[in-house]
Amino acid sequence: MAFGPPPRGPYDASMAKPMEVLRFLGRSTKRVAVTVVGGALVVAGLAMVVLPGPGLLVVALGFAVLGTEYVWAAVAFERTKSAAATAGRAGSKVARGAVRGIRRGPK
Repeated sequence: MAFGPPPRGPYDASMAKPMEVLRFLGRSTKRVAVTVVGGALVVAGLAMVVLPGPGLLVVALGFAVLGTEYVWAAVAFERTKSAAATAGRAGSKVARGAVRGIRRGPK
């Protein structure tokens, strides 16, 4: 039975260079920050869909932030932009109809 230090493999953490460790921490910290901020924006935006506030805009912003790190979020951002554009067109159509009704006066 042999006692002593365990054998060192190719991925032994004690063999990592300090710059590699700092680079890994930097990437991981950025990914965690993006996930937290983007997730919070999406949740807040979803709440604003039913509460007063710019819901779709905040959801789109959250997906844009998440899209910097995750491909699925970039795809969701494109879908959200499309939904926001559709909602904007529908809203402007309703607004134009309301303005026409105001200009005509009461019946």
